[in-house]
Amino acid sequence: MIVMKFGGTSVESQEAIARVTAIVQAREHYRPVVVVSAMGKTTNKLLEAAREAATGHRDGALALVDEMRGHHLTHGLSLAGAFAAELDRYIRAHFEWLDELIKGLSVVGELSPRSMDAVASVGERLSSLILSFAFRAAGMRAQHVDSRRVLFTDDAFTQAQPLFEETYMQLRDTVRPAAQQSVVVMGGFIGATLGGQTTTLGRGGSDFSAAIIGAGIDADEIQIWTDVDGMLTADPRIIPGGHRVKSISFEEAAEMAYFGAKVLHPATLLPAIERNIPVLILNSRRPDVEGTRITFHALPCRNPVKSISCKRNITILNIGSTRMLLAHGFMRRIFEIFDRYRTSIDMVSTSEVSVSLTLDNRENVDLICRELREFSQVSMEDGHAIVCLVGEKIRHTPGIAGRAFQVLEKKNIRMISQGASLLNLGFVVAEADLRETVAALHAEFFSDLDPAVFD
Repeated sequence: MIVMKFGGTSVESQEAIARVTAIVQAREHYRPVVVVSAMGKTTNKLLEAAREAATGHRDGALALVDEMRGHHLTHGLSLAGAFAAELDRYIRAHFEWLDELIKGLSVVGELSPRSMDAVASVGERLSSLILSFAFRAAGMRAQHVDSRRVLFTDDAFTQAQPLFEETYMQLRDTVRPAAQQSVVVMGGFIGATLGGQTTTLGRGGSDFSAAIIGAGIDADEIQIWTDVDGMLTADPRIIPGGHRVKSISFEEAAEMAYFGAKVLHPATLLPAIERNIPVLILNSRRPDVEGTRITFHALPCRNPVKSISCKRNITILNIGSTRMLLAHGFMRRIFEIFDRYRTSIDMVSTSEVSVSLTLDNRENVDLICRELREFSQVSMEDGHAIVCLVGEKIRHTPGIAGRAFQVLEKKNIRMISQGASLLNLGFVVAEADLRETVAALHAEFFSDLDPAVFD
């Protein structure tokens, strides 16, 4: 039994859905459970419509909904064959419900996190229905399961956390038996509280859903199907010519995902690690490519660095106070503030009287700085990027930092961090220098490749 997760670009059109149908049909004997994201940019458009409605632009919001209705009908019904009339009723019913919700938001004039989740869930609810009908029309036995019936979460709307014990029990009792009889299709990203209120796992949460479902049904493998050939040695949006990484460890992949590898959601690997389930990254446009296999123990590799990950739009906060020299509790006070505002920190550099740290989320930064200024001086620098070398052999290979800094001798490096896991070496540069920085590091560390690990 396997889990196959398909991202939004893999189901963005009737052509894409046809490709996914062929991919799943070729693997039907593995008893797949298919987890799917919303079609294309649907989630962005749904949230845009909700915001338009809440700010009084009712007609504009309804026009966006009508545009999405047309897209789903056009691309969904084309592959439903004899089941088109039935699918048409489902799609129209969902959009009628959405119309009423949008009208209600325009009357209330407020968009709560709970309402945001209700609106955002429509994309995955529809894409999973459409895909199940496409499978049936192609001759497969397919069953749609509403993820809100089996994936339970707390009530932290827009960033809900799974209730693993309850979810695993429900997946074991319902989805696993169903998958023995037919291809199960579910929407990613969405769940529900134990009281039945719709929730979402946060953006990118479909990967997380797939891993949770894989763990809950005790899958043999979790496949993440996207639009690239696997995990690469560098982000192709920053520099071309990156190489596919054939094999990588869970720890390495988690570091890469956290520090910007968009092909994988950072939280995805946690349930897979706990249950020791291999994860594969595959390309729905090139299904014959082997992709990247993520396991506990990757193949031995003579290259110390497996990949270069990057995070853009980074803000540096510099926090200092001579009044706190050697004072107990300085660090605690700082991090308690970030905890209150639920704001994550990527990198930290400290001395006795100052702390520098990086953020990729500016949502509450003004409030955070106001509290920090009660006991320290704070300065803020925007326009930076984190560059991170990732590889298990970094911890055992002397001279990695020297090689990196030698090729970057003309760049101003603002912060340096050796990860606590010893799997990464990270530093902060101006975002304007990002492309040149990555290109120089890539030339240094990937000029001679181990063919067993890189393609």
